[in-house]
Amino acid sequence: MGSAHSQSTPNMLSSLAAVTLLLCCGQLAAGDRYHPEVKAKLRADRPTPAQAERTAAFWYNEARSAIEGQLGHRLGGGGGKARNVVLFMGDGMSVPTLAAARTLLGQRNGRTGEEAQLSFESFPSLGLTKTYCVNAQTADSACTATAYLCGVKTNSGTIGVTAAVPRRDCAASLDKSTNVESIAAWALADGRDAGIVTTTRITHASPAGAFAKVANRHWESDSDVRGDSQDPNVCPDIAYQMINSYPGNEFKVLFGGGRREFLPTDVVDEEGTRGRRTDGRNLINEWQNDKRSRNVSYQYVWNRNQLISANVSLPDYMLGLFESSHMQYNMEADLVTEPTLEELTEVAIRSLSRNEKGFFLFVEGGRIDHAHHDNLVELALDETIEFSKAIGRATELLSEEDSLIVVTSDHAHVMSFNGYTTRGGDVLGVSDSRDRHGRPYMTLSYTNGPGFRPHVNGMRVDVTAEQGFGELDWRSHVDVPLASETHGADDVAVFARGPHHALFTGMFEQSGVPHRMAYAACIGPGLHACSAAARPALAASFALLFAMLLLLR
Repeated sequence: MGSAHSQSTPNMLSSLAAVTLLLCCGQLAAGDRYHPEVKAKLRADRPTPAQAERTAAFWYNEARSAIEGQLGHRLGGGGGKARNVVLFMGDGMSVPTLAAARTLLGQRNGRTGEEAQLSFESFPSLGLTKTYCVNAQTADSACTATAYLCGVKTNSGTIGVTAAVPRRDCAASLDKSTNVESIAAWALADGRDAGIVTTTRITHASPAGAFAKVANRHWESDSDVRGDSQDPNVCPDIAYQMINSYPGNEFKVLFGGGRREFLPTDVVDEEGTRGRRTDGRNLINEWQNDKRSRNVSYQYVWNRNQLISANVSLPDYMLGLFESSHMQYNMEADLVTEPTLEELTEVAIRSLSRNEKGFFLFVEGGRIDHAHHDNLVELALDETIEFSKAIGRATELLSEEDSLIVVTSDHAHVMSFNGYTTRGGDVLGVSDSRDRHGRPYMTLSYTNGPGFRPHVNGMRVDVTAEQGFGELDWRSHVDVPLASETHGADDVAVFARGPHHALFTGMFEQSGVPHRMAYAACIGPGLHACSAAARPALAASFALLFAMLLLLR
Protein backbone atom coordinates (compact mmCIF):
# COMPACT_ATOMS: atom_id res chain seq x y z
CA MET A 1 0.00 0.00 0.00
CA GLY A 2 2.84 2.31 0.93
CA SER A 3 4.49 1.50 -2.40
CA ALA A 4 1.37 2.37 -4.37
CA HIS A 5 1.06 5.64 -2.48
CA SER A 6 4.66 6.58 -3.19
CA GLN A 7 4.17 5.88 -6.92
CA SER A 8 0.96 7.87 -7.13
CA THR A 9 2.23 10.93 -5.30
CA PRO A 10 4.54 12.18 -8.13
CA ASN A 11 1.75 11.60 -10.65
CA MET A 12 -0.69 13.59 -8.54
CA LEU A 13 1.82 16.39 -8.12
CA SER A 14 2.48 16.37 -11.85
CA SER A 15 -1.25 16.60 -12.59
CA LEU A 16 -1.70 19.41 -10.08
CA ALA A 17 1.19 21.30 -11.65
CA ALA A 18 -0.34 20.90 -15.11
CA VAL A 19 -3.72 22.12 -13.87
CA THR A 20 -2.08 25.10 -12.16
CA LEU A 21 -0.22 25.97 -15.35
CA LEU A 22 -3.37 25.71 -17.43
CA LEU A 23 -5.24 27.94 -15.00
CA CYS A 24 -2.54 30.60 -15.00
CA CYS A 25 -2.45 30.58 -18.79
CA GLY A 26 -6.19 31.04 -19.13
CA GLN A 27 -6.79 27.62 -20.68
CA LEU A 28 -9.01 25.94 -18.08
CA ALA A 29 -12.32 27.00 -16.61
CA ALA A 30 -13.81 25.25 -13.63
CA GLY A 31 -15.88 22.30 -14.77
CA ASP A 32 -15.10 22.45 -18.48
CA ARG A 33 -11.61 21.99 -19.87
CA TYR A 34 -12.97 22.06 -23.43
CA HIS A 35 -14.43 25.55 -23.22
CA PRO A 36 -12.23 27.68 -20.98
CA GLU A 37 -13.55 30.99 -19.78
CA VAL A 38 -11.49 33.86 -21.04
CA LYS A 39 -12.09 37.03 -19.10
CA ALA A 40 -12.55 39.92 -21.49
CA LYS A 41 -10.46 42.89 -20.45
CA LEU A 42 -10.67 46.31 -22.02
CA ARG A 43 -7.28 47.31 -23.33
CA ALA A 44 -6.18 50.79 -24.23
CA ASP A 45 -4.38 49.51 -27.32
CA ARG A 46 -7.55 48.04 -28.83
CA PRO A 47 -10.73 49.58 -30.23
CA THR A 48 -13.73 48.85 -28.07
CA PRO A 49 -17.15 47.65 -29.25
CA ALA A 50 -19.75 50.35 -29.78
CA GLN A 51 -21.77 51.08 -26.65
CA ALA A 52 -24.97 50.42 -28.59
CA GLU A 53 -23.95 46.79 -29.07
CA ARG A 54 -24.71 46.22 -25.40
CA THR A 55 -28.43 46.66 -26.07
CA ALA A 56 -30.92 44.24 -27.58
CA ALA A 57 -32.31 47.02 -29.77
CA PHE A 58 -29.03 47.33 -31.66
CA TRP A 59 -29.12 43.70 -32.78
CA TYR A 60 -32.86 43.77 -33.47
CA ASN A 61 -32.36 46.77 -35.76
CA GLU A 62 -29.35 45.16 -37.42
CA ALA A 63 -31.38 42.04 -38.20
CA ARG A 64 -34.31 44.09 -39.51
CA SER A 65 -32.05 46.10 -41.84
CA ALA A 66 -30.49 42.89 -43.15
CA ILE A 67 -33.91 41.34 -43.83
CA GLU A 68 -35.12 44.47 -45.60
CA GLY A 69 -31.98 44.46 -47.71
CA GLN A 70 -32.52 40.82 -48.65
CA LEU A 71 -36.15 41.48 -49.55
CA GLY A 72 -35.16 44.40 -51.71
CA HIS A 73 -32.62 42.27 -53.56
CA ARG A 74 -35.07 39.41 -54.09
CA LEU A 75 -37.87 41.63 -55.31
CA GLY A 76 -35.60 43.63 -57.58
CA GLY A 77 -33.17 41.11 -59.05
CA GLY A 78 -34.31 37.53 -58.73
CA GLY A 79 -35.52 36.91 -62.29
CA GLY A 80 -35.12 38.18 -65.82
CA LYS A 81 -32.11 37.55 -68.04
CA ALA A 82 -28.47 38.25 -67.30
CA ARG A 83 -27.07 40.24 -70.19
CA ASN A 84 -23.69 40.41 -68.48
CA VAL A 85 -22.03 37.78 -66.29
CA VAL A 86 -18.94 38.41 -64.17
CA LEU A 87 -17.29 35.56 -62.28
CA PHE A 88 -14.94 36.77 -59.55
CA MET A 89 -12.68 33.99 -58.28
CA GLY A 90 -10.49 34.44 -55.20
CA ASP A 91 -7.86 31.73 -55.57
CA GLY A 92 -7.51 29.93 -52.25
CA MET A 93 -10.07 32.20 -50.56
CA SER A 94 -11.23 29.86 -47.82
CA VAL A 95 -13.99 30.73 -45.36
CA PRO A 96 -11.44 31.48 -42.58
CA THR A 97 -9.68 33.79 -45.05
CA LEU A 98 -12.93 35.71 -45.49
CA ALA A 99 -13.42 36.06 -41.74
CA ALA A 100 -9.84 37.19 -41.12
CA ALA A 101 -9.79 39.59 -44.10
CA ARG A 102 -12.99 41.35 -43.06
CA THR A 103 -11.58 41.70 -39.53
CA LEU A 104 -8.35 43.18 -40.85
CA LEU A 105 -10.34 45.55 -43.08
CA GLY A 106 -12.30 46.81 -40.07
CA GLN A 107 -9.18 47.17 -37.95
CA ARG A 108 -7.42 49.15 -40.65
CA ASN A 109 -10.35 51.57 -40.39
CA GLY A 110 -9.89 51.94 -36.64
CA ARG A 111 -12.71 49.59 -35.61
CA THR A 112 -12.81 46.37 -33.64
CA GLY A 113 -13.00 44.64 -37.02
CA GLU A 114 -15.12 41.54 -36.51
CA GLU A 115 -18.29 43.39 -37.51
CA ALA A 116 -16.85 44.65 -40.82
CA GLN A 117 -18.01 43.41 -44.20
CA LEU A 118 -16.28 42.73 -47.49
CA SER A 119 -18.08 44.23 -50.48
CA PHE A 120 -19.62 40.98 -51.69
CA GLU A 121 -20.70 39.71 -48.29
CA SER A 122 -23.88 41.77 -48.68
CA PHE A 123 -24.93 39.85 -51.81
CA PRO A 124 -28.40 38.33 -51.36
CA SER A 125 -27.53 34.70 -52.15
CA LEU A 126 -24.91 32.52 -50.53
CA GLY A 127 -24.08 28.85 -51.05
CA LEU A 128 -21.28 26.31 -50.77
CA THR A 129 -19.58 24.21 -53.42
CA LYS A 130 -17.71 20.92 -53.16
CA THR A 131 -14.25 21.30 -54.66
CA TYR A 132 -12.80 17.78 -55.07
CA CYS A 133 -11.33 16.58 -58.40
CA VAL A 134 -12.37 13.31 -60.06
CA ASN A 135 -9.10 11.73 -58.86
CA ALA A 136 -8.24 13.88 -55.84
CA GLN A 137 -9.84 14.65 -52.49
CA THR A 138 -8.04 18.00 -52.23
CA ALA A 139 -8.26 20.02 -55.42
CA ASP A 140 -5.75 22.04 -57.39
CA SER A 141 -6.48 25.14 -59.45
CA ALA A 142 -6.58 23.28 -62.78
CA CYS A 143 -9.33 20.75 -62.15
CA THR A 144 -11.32 23.42 -60.31
CA ALA A 145 -11.00 25.89 -63.21
CA THR A 146 -12.39 23.22 -65.52
CA ALA A 147 -15.27 22.76 -63.06
CA TYR A 148 -16.32 26.39 -62.46
CA LEU A 149 -15.64 27.56 -66.02
CA CYS A 150 -16.45 24.50 -68.17
CA GLY A 151 -18.99 22.74 -65.96
CA VAL A 152 -17.13 19.41 -65.82
CA LYS A 153 -15.04 17.88 -63.03
CA THR A 154 -11.75 16.42 -64.18
CA ASN A 155 -8.37 15.15 -62.99
CA SER A 156 -5.95 17.20 -60.95
CA GLY A 157 -3.54 19.16 -63.12
CA THR A 158 -5.59 19.07 -66.34
CA ILE A 159 -7.53 21.92 -67.95
CA GLY A 160 -10.43 21.97 -70.40
CA VAL A 161 -10.58 18.19 -70.78
CA THR A 162 -12.61 15.45 -69.14
CA ALA A 163 -11.31 12.93 -66.63
CA ALA A 164 -10.70 10.53 -69.53
CA VAL A 165 -7.39 12.40 -69.99
CA PRO A 166 -4.65 11.44 -67.49
CA ARG A 167 -2.25 14.23 -66.57
CA ARG A 168 0.60 14.69 -69.10
CA ASP A 169 -1.11 12.37 -71.62
CA CYS A 170 -0.80 14.49 -74.75
CA ALA A 171 -2.30 11.82 -77.02
CA ALA A 172 -5.44 11.41 -74.90
CA SER A 173 -6.11 15.16 -74.97
CA LEU A 174 -6.19 15.12 -78.79
CA ASP A 175 -9.44 13.17 -78.76
CA LYS A 176 -12.01 15.91 -79.36
CA SER A 177 -14.61 14.00 -77.36
CA THR A 178 -12.55 14.74 -74.25
CA ASN A 179 -12.42 18.51 -74.90
CA VAL A 180 -14.92 20.79 -73.15
CA GLU A 181 -15.85 24.42 -73.78
CA SER A 182 -15.97 27.19 -71.21
CA ILE A 183 -18.77 29.60 -70.42
CA ALA A 184 -16.62 32.24 -72.13
CA ALA A 185 -16.94 30.27 -75.38
CA TRP A 186 -20.70 29.91 -74.78
CA ALA A 187 -20.93 33.71 -74.48
CA LEU A 188 -18.91 34.27 -77.66
CA ALA A 189 -21.13 31.82 -79.56
CA ASP A 190 -24.12 33.97 -78.56
CA GLY A 191 -22.53 37.11 -79.98
CA ARG A 192 -21.37 38.47 -76.63
CA ASP A 193 -17.83 39.50 -75.74
CA ALA A 194 -15.45 37.87 -73.27
CA GLY A 195 -12.46 38.86 -71.18
CA ILE A 196 -10.01 37.78 -68.49
CA VAL A 197 -8.43 39.73 -65.63
CA THR A 198 -5.98 38.08 -63.25
CA THR A 199 -3.12 38.96 -60.92
CA THR A 200 -1.27 35.75 -61.84
CA ARG A 201 0.35 34.82 -65.12
CA ILE A 202 -2.49 34.84 -67.62
CA THR A 203 -1.34 31.35 -68.65
CA HIS A 204 -1.73 30.08 -65.07
CA ALA A 205 -4.24 27.33 -64.27
CA SER A 206 -7.24 29.46 -63.31
CA PRO A 207 -7.41 31.87 -66.27
CA ALA A 208 -6.38 29.09 -68.67
CA GLY A 209 -9.64 27.32 -67.82
CA ALA A 210 -11.45 29.93 -69.92
CA PHE A 211 -9.69 29.04 -73.19
CA ALA A 212 -7.16 26.17 -72.99
CA LYS A 213 -7.39 22.41 -73.47
CA VAL A 214 -4.27 20.86 -72.05
CA ALA A 215 -3.13 17.67 -70.29
CA ASN A 216 -0.80 19.49 -67.90
CA ARG A 217 -1.38 22.87 -66.29
CA HIS A 218 2.38 23.53 -66.32
CA TRP A 219 2.55 23.56 -70.14
CA GLU A 220 2.44 27.37 -70.18
CA SER A 221 5.07 27.74 -72.94
CA ASP A 222 6.50 25.39 -75.55
CA SER A 223 9.60 24.81 -73.42
CA ASP A 224 7.36 23.32 -70.69
CA VAL A 225 5.79 20.90 -73.17
CA ARG A 226 9.21 19.80 -74.37
CA GLY A 227 10.32 19.45 -70.76
CA ASP A 228 7.72 16.69 -70.41
CA SER A 229 9.10 14.98 -73.55
CA GLN A 230 6.05 16.01 -75.57
CA ASP A 231 5.80 17.81 -78.93
CA PRO A 232 4.32 21.34 -78.71
CA ASN A 233 3.44 21.10 -82.40
CA VAL A 234 1.08 18.25 -81.47
CA CYS A 235 -0.09 19.54 -78.08
CA PRO A 236 0.24 23.34 -78.17
CA ASP A 237 1.12 25.21 -74.99
CA ILE A 238 -1.30 27.46 -73.13
CA ALA A 239 0.17 30.78 -74.32
CA TYR A 240 0.02 29.62 -77.94
CA GLN A 241 -3.61 28.55 -77.54
CA MET A 242 -4.55 31.90 -76.06
CA ILE A 243 -3.14 33.84 -79.03
CA ASN A 244 -3.81 31.49 -81.94
CA SER A 245 -6.78 29.25 -81.05
CA TYR A 246 -10.47 29.75 -80.41
CA PRO A 247 -11.79 31.02 -78.04
CA GLY A 248 -8.67 32.78 -76.69
CA ASN A 249 -8.01 34.67 -79.90
CA GLU A 250 -11.52 36.20 -79.70
CA PHE A 251 -11.25 37.61 -76.17
CA LYS A 252 -11.58 41.40 -76.24
CA VAL A 253 -9.70 41.89 -72.95
CA LEU A 254 -6.72 39.87 -71.65
CA PHE A 255 -5.08 41.35 -68.52
CA GLY A 256 -2.55 39.70 -66.22
CA GLY A 257 1.12 38.80 -65.86
CA GLY A 258 3.25 36.27 -67.70
CA ARG A 259 5.11 38.10 -70.50
CA ARG A 260 7.88 35.49 -70.40
CA GLU A 261 5.56 32.77 -71.74
CA PHE A 262 4.91 34.80 -74.91
CA LEU A 263 8.48 35.80 -75.78
CA PRO A 264 11.43 33.81 -77.20
CA THR A 265 14.59 33.29 -75.18
CA ASP A 266 16.53 35.86 -77.23
CA VAL A 267 14.08 38.67 -76.44
CA VAL A 268 14.25 40.74 -73.24
CA ASP A 269 10.97 42.27 -72.10
CA GLU A 270 10.32 45.87 -71.06
CA GLU A 271 11.54 45.24 -67.52
CA GLY A 272 14.67 43.27 -68.35
CA THR A 273 13.52 39.63 -68.20
CA ARG A 274 14.16 37.12 -70.98
CA GLY A 275 11.41 35.13 -72.58
CA ARG A 276 11.06 31.36 -72.14
CA ARG A 277 9.95 30.25 -75.59
CA THR A 278 12.32 27.97 -77.49
CA ASP A 279 10.33 28.01 -80.74
CA GLY A 280 11.46 31.55 -81.61
CA ARG A 281 7.89 32.87 -81.69
CA ASN A 282 6.96 36.27 -80.32
CA LEU A 283 3.31 35.74 -79.46
CA ILE A 284 2.76 39.38 -78.48
CA ASN A 285 3.69 40.37 -82.03
CA GLU A 286 1.49 37.58 -83.39
CA TRP A 287 -1.46 38.92 -81.37
CA GLN A 288 -0.90 42.39 -82.80
CA ASN A 289 -0.52 41.05 -86.35
CA ASP A 290 -3.77 39.09 -86.03
CA LYS A 291 -5.73 42.16 -84.95
CA ARG A 292 -4.11 44.28 -87.65
CA SER A 293 -5.14 41.71 -90.29
CA ARG A 294 -8.74 41.94 -89.07
CA ASN A 295 -8.67 45.74 -89.43
CA VAL A 296 -9.74 46.27 -85.81
CA SER A 297 -8.32 48.66 -83.24
CA TYR A 298 -6.02 47.11 -80.63
CA GLN A 299 -3.43 47.96 -78.02
CA TYR A 300 -0.78 46.06 -76.11
CA VAL A 301 0.06 47.60 -72.70
CA TRP A 302 2.58 46.58 -70.07
CA ASN A 303 2.31 49.26 -67.34
CA ARG A 304 -0.28 51.24 -65.41
CA ASN A 305 0.20 54.52 -67.28
CA GLN A 306 -0.49 52.82 -70.61
CA LEU A 307 -3.58 51.15 -69.14
CA ILE A 308 -4.98 54.44 -67.85
CA SER A 309 -4.33 56.09 -71.23
CA ALA A 310 -6.02 53.22 -73.07
CA ASN A 311 -9.02 53.61 -70.79
CA VAL A 312 -9.73 56.93 -72.50
CA SER A 313 -9.93 55.62 -76.07
CA LEU A 314 -10.70 51.90 -75.42
CA PRO A 315 -9.61 50.00 -78.53
CA ASP A 316 -11.59 46.97 -79.71
CA TYR A 317 -9.00 44.53 -78.32
CA MET A 318 -6.61 44.93 -75.40
CA LEU A 319 -3.73 42.73 -74.25
CA GLY A 320 -2.09 43.75 -70.99
CA LEU A 321 0.89 41.82 -69.61
CA PHE A 322 2.14 43.73 -66.59
CA GLU A 323 4.89 41.43 -65.28
CA SER A 324 7.24 38.78 -66.62
CA SER A 325 5.70 36.27 -64.17
CA HIS A 326 2.91 36.91 -61.66
CA MET A 327 1.90 40.46 -60.85
CA GLN A 328 3.37 41.84 -57.64
CA TYR A 329 1.56 41.62 -54.33
CA ASN A 330 -0.40 44.80 -53.75
CA MET A 331 1.55 45.67 -50.59
CA GLU A 332 4.88 45.27 -52.42
CA ALA A 333 3.92 46.72 -55.80
CA ASP A 334 5.24 49.82 -57.49
CA LEU A 335 1.86 51.47 -57.95
CA VAL A 336 3.33 53.84 -60.53
CA THR A 337 3.82 50.96 -62.98
CA GLU A 338 1.57 48.22 -61.55
CA PRO A 339 -2.22 48.64 -61.91
CA THR A 340 -4.49 47.46 -59.13
CA LEU A 341 -7.02 44.68 -59.59
CA GLU A 342 -9.75 47.29 -59.16
CA GLU A 343 -8.33 49.38 -62.02
CA LEU A 344 -7.97 46.36 -64.29
CA THR A 345 -11.53 45.32 -63.56
CA GLU A 346 -12.93 48.76 -64.31
CA VAL A 347 -11.16 49.02 -67.67
CA ALA A 348 -12.29 45.51 -68.60
CA ILE A 349 -15.94 46.21 -67.74
CA ARG A 350 -15.96 49.55 -69.55
CA SER A 351 -14.45 47.91 -72.63
CA LEU A 352 -16.76 44.88 -72.70
CA SER A 353 -19.89 46.91 -71.92
CA ARG A 354 -19.85 48.35 -75.43
CA ASN A 355 -21.39 45.13 -76.78
CA GLU A 356 -25.16 45.59 -76.59
CA LYS A 357 -25.69 41.82 -76.35
CA GLY A 358 -23.55 41.66 -73.21
CA PHE A 359 -20.40 39.89 -72.07
CA PHE A 360 -18.73 37.32 -69.84
CA LEU A 361 -15.78 38.42 -67.70
CA PHE A 362 -13.55 36.28 -65.48
CA VAL A 363 -11.67 38.14 -62.73
CA GLU A 364 -9.18 36.33 -60.50
CA GLY A 365 -7.59 37.52 -57.29
CA GLY A 366 -4.87 34.96 -57.84
CA ARG A 367 -2.21 35.81 -55.29
CA ILE A 368 -4.28 35.10 -52.20
CA ASP A 369 -3.26 31.53 -52.91
CA HIS A 370 0.45 32.24 -53.30
CA ALA A 371 0.72 34.12 -50.02
CA HIS A 372 -1.01 31.29 -48.17
CA HIS A 373 1.39 28.77 -49.71
CA ASP A 374 4.27 30.77 -48.19
CA ASN A 375 2.50 31.26 -44.83
CA LEU A 376 2.53 35.04 -45.44
CA VAL A 377 -0.80 35.74 -43.86
CA GLU A 378 -0.89 39.54 -44.03
CA LEU A 379 -0.25 39.45 -47.78
CA ALA A 380 -2.99 36.84 -48.24
CA LEU A 381 -5.52 38.97 -46.36
CA ASP A 382 -4.51 42.17 -48.13
CA GLU A 383 -4.93 40.46 -51.52
CA THR A 384 -8.42 39.42 -50.37
CA ILE A 385 -9.24 43.03 -49.47
CA GLU A 386 -7.99 44.18 -52.90
CA PHE A 387 -10.19 41.51 -54.47
CA SER A 388 -13.14 42.90 -52.51
CA LYS A 389 -12.39 46.41 -53.81
CA ALA A 390 -12.53 45.17 -57.40
CA ILE A 391 -15.91 43.54 -56.76
CA GLY A 392 -17.19 46.70 -55.13
CA ARG A 393 -16.23 48.70 -58.21
CA ALA A 394 -17.99 46.18 -60.46
CA THR A 395 -21.21 46.57 -58.48
CA GLU A 396 -21.01 50.33 -59.05
CA LEU A 397 -20.53 49.90 -62.79
CA LEU A 398 -23.11 47.17 -63.47
CA SER A 399 -26.85 47.19 -62.89
CA GLU A 400 -28.28 44.49 -60.64
CA GLU A 401 -31.21 44.23 -63.06
CA ASP A 402 -29.28 42.76 -65.98
CA SER A 403 -25.83 41.80 -64.65
CA LEU A 404 -25.15 38.64 -62.68
CA ILE A 405 -22.08 38.84 -60.43
CA VAL A 406 -20.87 35.60 -58.85
CA VAL A 407 -18.03 35.49 -56.32
CA THR A 408 -16.38 32.25 -55.26
CA SER A 409 -13.10 30.43 -54.68
CA ASP A 410 -11.52 27.40 -56.28
CA HIS A 411 -10.32 25.66 -53.13
CA ALA A 412 -9.49 26.30 -49.50
CA HIS A 413 -6.21 26.61 -47.59
CA VAL A 414 -5.12 25.35 -44.17
CA MET A 415 -4.94 28.67 -42.35
CA SER A 416 -6.83 28.56 -39.06
CA PHE A 417 -8.41 31.45 -37.15
CA ASN A 418 -7.92 30.23 -33.59
CA GLY A 419 -7.42 30.90 -29.91
CA TYR A 420 -9.51 32.80 -27.39
CA THR A 421 -8.88 36.46 -28.14
CA THR A 422 -11.12 39.22 -26.86
CA ARG A 423 -13.04 41.44 -29.24
CA GLY A 424 -10.89 43.80 -31.26
CA GLY A 425 -7.65 41.89 -30.74
CA ASP A 426 -5.14 42.38 -33.57
CA VAL A 427 -6.09 39.69 -36.10
CA LEU A 428 -2.46 39.63 -37.25
CA GLY A 429 -1.16 39.41 -33.70
CA VAL A 430 -0.85 36.86 -30.93
CA SER A 431 -3.82 35.23 -29.28
CA ASP A 432 -4.81 36.37 -25.81
CA SER A 433 -4.41 32.76 -24.65
CA ARG A 434 -1.19 30.72 -24.43
CA ASP A 435 -0.17 27.14 -25.05
CA ARG A 436 0.19 24.68 -22.16
CA HIS A 437 3.80 25.78 -21.64
CA GLY A 438 2.83 29.42 -21.46
CA ARG A 439 4.20 30.23 -24.91
CA PRO A 440 2.32 32.72 -27.14
CA TYR A 441 0.82 31.65 -30.46
CA MET A 442 -0.66 33.55 -33.37
CA THR A 443 -4.38 34.13 -33.87
CA LEU A 444 -3.82 33.11 -37.51
CA SER A 445 -1.65 30.06 -38.02
CA TYR A 446 -1.28 27.18 -40.47
CA THR A 447 -1.36 23.42 -40.10
CA ASN A 448 1.57 23.04 -42.53
CA GLY A 449 4.06 24.95 -44.64
CA PRO A 450 7.51 26.58 -44.60
CA GLY A 451 6.85 28.45 -41.33
CA PHE A 452 7.67 25.45 -39.14
CA ARG A 453 9.98 26.04 -36.15
CA PRO A 454 11.63 23.00 -34.47
CA HIS A 455 10.60 22.53 -30.87
CA VAL A 456 13.26 22.98 -28.18
CA ASN A 457 13.15 20.65 -25.17
CA GLY A 458 9.67 19.60 -26.19
CA MET A 459 8.40 23.17 -26.29
CA ARG A 460 7.50 25.57 -29.07
CA VAL A 461 9.75 28.55 -29.53
CA ASP A 462 8.45 32.00 -28.63
CA VAL A 463 7.84 33.36 -32.12
CA THR A 464 7.25 36.87 -30.77
CA ALA A 465 10.94 37.05 -29.80
CA GLU A 466 12.12 36.39 -33.36
CA GLN A 467 13.94 39.05 -35.35
CA GLY A 468 11.52 40.57 -37.84
CA PHE A 469 8.44 39.36 -35.97
CA GLY A 470 5.30 40.87 -37.49
CA GLU A 471 7.00 42.19 -40.60
CA LEU A 472 5.49 41.60 -44.02
CA ASP A 473 7.81 38.69 -44.90
CA TRP A 474 7.50 37.04 -41.44
CA ARG A 475 5.91 33.61 -41.69
CA SER A 476 3.23 32.53 -39.27
CA HIS A 477 4.00 29.33 -37.35
CA VAL A 478 2.88 25.90 -38.55
CA ASP A 479 2.64 22.35 -37.27
CA VAL A 480 3.91 20.23 -40.20
CA PRO A 481 7.11 21.33 -42.02
CA LEU A 482 6.66 21.56 -45.80
CA ALA A 483 8.33 23.57 -48.54
CA SER A 484 4.90 24.97 -49.48
CA GLU A 485 1.65 25.02 -47.53
CA THR A 486 -1.08 22.81 -48.99
CA HIS A 487 -4.59 23.48 -50.18
CA GLY A 488 -7.50 22.45 -47.98
CA ALA A 489 -10.34 20.14 -48.99
CA ASP A 490 -13.02 22.35 -47.38
CA ASP A 491 -16.09 23.54 -49.20
CA VAL A 492 -15.86 27.12 -50.45
CA ALA A 493 -18.45 29.89 -50.41
CA VAL A 494 -20.36 31.26 -53.40
CA PHE A 495 -21.98 34.72 -53.35
CA ALA A 496 -24.34 35.97 -56.05
CA ARG A 497 -26.16 39.17 -57.01
CA GLY A 498 -28.34 39.84 -60.05
CA PRO A 499 -30.74 37.85 -62.23
CA HIS A 500 -31.49 34.37 -60.79
CA HIS A 501 -29.03 34.84 -57.93
CA ALA A 502 -31.05 32.38 -55.82
CA LEU A 503 -29.69 29.53 -57.98
CA PHE A 504 -26.45 29.86 -56.02
CA THR A 505 -27.88 28.96 -52.62
CA GLY A 506 -27.47 25.61 -50.88
CA MET A 507 -24.74 23.03 -51.32
CA PHE A 508 -23.82 21.94 -54.85
CA GLU A 509 -20.98 20.64 -56.98
CA GLN A 510 -18.45 23.22 -58.15
CA SER A 511 -19.09 22.07 -61.72
CA GLY A 512 -22.61 23.47 -61.36
CA VAL A 513 -21.37 27.08 -61.21
CA PRO A 514 -21.12 27.77 -64.97
CA HIS A 515 -24.36 25.94 -65.72
CA ARG A 516 -26.19 28.19 -63.25
CA MET A 517 -24.60 31.28 -64.77
CA ALA A 518 -25.49 30.06 -68.26
CA TYR A 519 -29.10 29.44 -67.17
CA ALA A 520 -29.40 33.04 -66.01
CA ALA A 521 -27.73 34.38 -69.18
CA CYS A 522 -29.57 32.06 -71.61
CA ILE A 523 -26.35 30.78 -73.22
CA GLY A 524 -24.61 27.46 -73.64
CA PRO A 525 -26.00 23.92 -73.42
CA GLY A 526 -28.75 22.85 -71.06
CA LEU A 527 -31.75 24.56 -69.51
CA HIS A 528 -32.10 28.33 -69.85
CA ALA A 529 -34.24 30.89 -68.08
CA CYS A 530 -35.45 31.92 -71.55
CA SER A 531 -36.27 28.40 -72.74
CA ALA A 532 -39.73 26.83 -72.98
CA ALA A 533 -38.75 24.27 -70.36
CA ALA A 534 -38.30 27.03 -67.82
CA ARG A 535 -41.62 28.74 -68.51
CA PRO A 536 -43.85 26.44 -66.42
CA ALA A 537 -41.83 27.25 -63.32
CA LEU A 538 -41.97 30.95 -64.18
CA ALA A 539 -45.72 30.74 -64.71
CA ALA A 540 -46.11 28.99 -61.36
CA SER A 541 -44.16 31.79 -59.70
CA PHE A 542 -46.44 34.43 -61.21
CA ALA A 543 -49.50 32.42 -60.14
CA LEU A 544 -48.21 32.27 -56.59
CA LEU A 545 -47.49 36.00 -56.59
CA PHE A 546 -50.99 36.72 -57.94
CA ALA A 547 -52.54 34.55 -55.21
CA MET A 548 -50.57 36.40 -52.53
CA LEU A 549 -51.75 39.74 -53.88
CA LEU A 550 -55.38 38.54 -53.71
CA LEU A 551 -54.89 37.50 -50.09
CA LEU A 552 -53.41 40.87 -49.24
CA ARG A 553 -56.54 42.54 -50.67
